[in-house]
Parts: sequence; C-alpha cells; structure tokens
Amino acid sequence: MRRIEPILELKKLSKSFGEENVLDEIDLTVYEGEIIGYIGPNGAGKSTTVKILLGLIEEYEGNVRIFGEDISKGNHTYKRRIGYVPETADLYENLTAYEYLTFIGELYGLEGEEVDRKAKELVKLFGIEEVYHSRISSFSKGMKQKVLIISSMIHNPDLLFLDEPLSGLDANSVMIVKEILAKLAAEGKTIFYSSHIMEVVEKISHRIVLLANGKLLADGSFEELKGQNMDGTLEEIFNQLTGFDEHQNIAEKFVQIVQEG
Repeated sequence: MRRIEPILELKKLSKSFGEENVLDEIDLTVYEGEIIGYIGPNGAGKSTTVKILLGLIEEYEGNVRIFGEDISKGNHTYKRRIGYVPETADLYENLTAYEYLTFIGELYGLEGEEVDRKAKELVKLFGIEEVYHSRISSFSKGMKQKVLIISSMIHNPDLLFLDEPLSGLDANSVMIVKEILAKLAAEGKTIFYSSHIMEVVEKISHRIVLLANGKLLADGSFEELKGQNMDGTLEEIFNQLTGFDEHQNIAEKFVQIVQEG
C-alpha cells in the first residue's frame, strides 16, 4: 500500500506586521489527496498564510515545508507544482484568453503548442470556446473566473490554492468545478479551499481548518467538529468558535431602518 505523504507542514508559523500579530504559532500538516476547507473571519490570517506558502511573503517565523522541502532555503522550483486562484485577480485584460493561457502555461514550463491544445479543450468543456480568441476585457465575471480556474490547473499542479473559486459562476459551472475538485483529490492532488460560503466548504472538504485572530481554533472533518460539543451547520459552528452571535440582531435592526417611513 502506497504511503500517503505530507504535502504541507507548518510548524509554529508566525507573522507580524508592525505590532499586529497576524499569525500566532500555527501548526498544521496537510496530506496528499486532502481537500482542506480553510476558513475564518476577514483579517483572520488566511490570506497571509497563503501568501507565505506561495513565496510572496518571505519574512516569517517558524518552519514551512512544501513537498518535503523547507521553502526558506530559496529553492523556488516547488512553485511549478502549485496552482492558485486568488479572490481578486488582475487579469491582463488586453490579452485574449488564448494569449493569457499560453502565457501562464509557458511560465510553468509548458510548450506553447501543448498549452494551446489543452486550453482549447478546457475552454470548450467550460462552454466558452467561442471567446477563446476574444479580449478578456469583453468577458463577463463568470467567464473571467473560468479562465482563472483553467490557468490554475493547466500545468497539472499537485497543490492548489483556491480563494472563492466559485465567484461569478452559474449553477451548472459550480457543479462542474465541485466535481473537478473531488476527482483531483481522488487522483492525489491536495487542495486548499478558502470561501465564505460555508455550505460549499462543508460539503467538499475532507478537513476544515478554522483560523481566527491569527490562531488555529479548529482542525477536523465536519463530523469531528460536530462531535466536539458543537451542533448544527458549519456556519453555526463557525459562529460558535469565533464568538459571533450578533447576526440576528444586526439583521433585525437593518430591516427596521429600511422599513422606516
């Protein structure tokens, strides 16, 4: 039986910006083939974590190993095995989808003809083949998101970071992407999935990691979290762990103000 290897290891990962402690001694080990639901309130430290793992932030305390290698050693070859969909991306909108995907594929070391072949097949599956040679500036939000998703996977990465990847997608495309992620995980790919849509995180994640105020508050499957004296949906568990219980009062006051004569 093949041994399941750790893909990602964080040991006492800490990061401060001035006097603000954004990450506080995070310990986390992620294994091959896992879908990790990485959640937390805004400002919890999720984006900072991902930027460190992508090599975009190089100054931090603690130890980070990806594919068994300490990323602080300066060997950036591991990045070719990573795909990333940011929450907000600055696409080169003057480029066509063909030009953009070819550019991204070649950055990852693929030949232009190979990228073009794969990209044509992938945009067709996503139903946007008719705009393959159109400028991205003319695309809807959903079409741009499809291009982003394709660009993150076209080089067949082993580790994917996805931040709100379903943003702007229609219902059919959402189902397709969720199925793609399940099949990638079954093939041994590891996926970091960050979203505020708790229902999706609950359904697709093997493990849920919850961060708040730079600290790791929970790490386990949805069923395991429910077993730790917590009941209800992931959204309700999230609110219990983060101490946020004002949503009903805020909503009631909001509606009252809207309805004032």
